[in-house]
Amino acid sequence: MLLLRIGPLLIAVVLGAGAALAVDSAVGDEGGTTVIREVAQASESPASFESGEGRSIGDIYARSARGVVQVIATQVSSDSPFFGPQETTASGSGFVIDKAGHIVTNYHVIEGARELQVNFSGDDRMDAKVIGSDPSTDIAVLQIDAQARALTPLPLGDSETVRVGDAVIAIGNPFSLERTVTAGIVSALQRRITAPDGFAIDEVIQTDAAINRGNSGGPLMNANGEVVGVNAQIETETGGNVGIGFAIPINTVKEVVSQLIEGGKVEHAYLGIEMATIDDTVAETFNLPVDHGVLVMRVHDGSPAERAGLKGGTTPAVVEGESYLLGGDVITKADGDEIESADELGDIVASKKPGDELELEINRKNETQTITITLGRRPSDVGEAP
Repeated sequence: MLLLRIGPLLIAVVLGAGAALAVDSAVGDEGGTTVIREVAQASESPASFESGEGRSIGDIYARSARGVVQVIATQVSSDSPFFGPQETTASGSGFVIDKAGHIVTNYHVIEGARELQVNFSGDDRMDAKVIGSDPSTDIAVLQIDAQARALTPLPLGDSETVRVGDAVIAIGNPFSLERTVTAGIVSALQRRITAPDGFAIDEVIQTDAAINRGNSGGPLMNANGEVVGVNAQIETETGGNVGIGFAIPINTVKEVVSQLIEGGKVEHAYLGIEMATIDDTVAETFNLPVDHGVLVMRVHDGSPAERAGLKGGTTPAVVEGESYLLGGDVITKADGDEIESADELGDIVASKKPGDELELEINRKNETQTITITLGRRPSDVGEAP
């Protein structure tokens, strides 16, 4: 079977595992300051709620529900010359991460909102302000003015320890039904979804825990009661849940949240290529000069990759329904380390900042070359990519 990973990443890759981070609060009773720190290793997520290794669903809900909020966004839907601005409201979910009142939700929940409120229970609403947002990872950070003792921050886990088959629960507000809990398992890992700005979000967690409209921005939690993902999208043909939901891994969220709280924005490094993974089968089928690496299919005009002289393919081919271009450069190493997949190269780019250099070893027409690329700043929308 042909194993070919084609990545329309434009490689302004969004996600990378990075170092595990945790959000602490250094606070008194009345308020606090968020501190992002590195941790050596989070607890390993158990596979079952009732195995004796983790907590029960009821216990996790009892401990965590108070930290989950409903996010209510008021938007102007139209501006009538007769009736003036007409407002509509939309709602999603979010969760408290520290005693300073920071709340994580999805970017698409608050996009275009002129007014934001969070609802803890019933009619207990509080005004919220946007600290920062990142369309590329569909993450936003809000803040409310609340006493520290009134807040219940949720513990953040380590999404690197998540395994297929692990038990998970989602707490959120589907269809505005407050603090609803659903349970399921991790049904797949390493999925890819499209961010609001059109770029790819990689390494996404797939779950069959029921996620519906209004769950967006809420926590996906493991059997230890730790948040391992932020629920973001569902796969559906009907608009309702069909058992396939997607959550942004919490390790990515930690890194993004840290930058949003510190500076209000996230800048992603940009390479500007589309690529495919080369494995043994691909190398043998197409008589490639190497048996591993990344095939450069397209290089975008005006991108850092083009300025550095990277070459894309010119010969189209289709194998088992997969389309790609042959004849381009093959990347075998990045910063001196061998590259086995497109995802691996994507993680390296994601770990860097605009202006950083990336050294690539490439094979071009059976000759090995080394080129150095100064990474750019990814455009704000995939349609604006050079």
